[in-house]
Amino acid sequence: MGNIALVALACGLIIGLGAIGACIGIGVMGGKFIEAAARQPELMDRLQVKMFLLAGLIDANFLIGVGIAMMFCFANPFGG
Repeated sequence: MGNIALVALACGLIIGLGAIGACIGIGVMGGKFIEAAARQPELMDRLQVKMFLLAGLIDANFLIGVGIAMMFCFANPFGG
């Protein structure tokens, strides 16, 4: 297995595991939001703002990982 193949494998793992983590995180957060909104409906507006803020941060974290993986794919610092 060559150096380029290992970089491609690493990029796939970065993107795949980042996507799985982001999906699980947003799913758990959404479930907890529904639980909290059902228990105290008067706090729903404040909780919704915080939920969307955190969803954006989780998604931004995944997109940073995709950017790093694309940097390794197209501007490979390890290639010869």
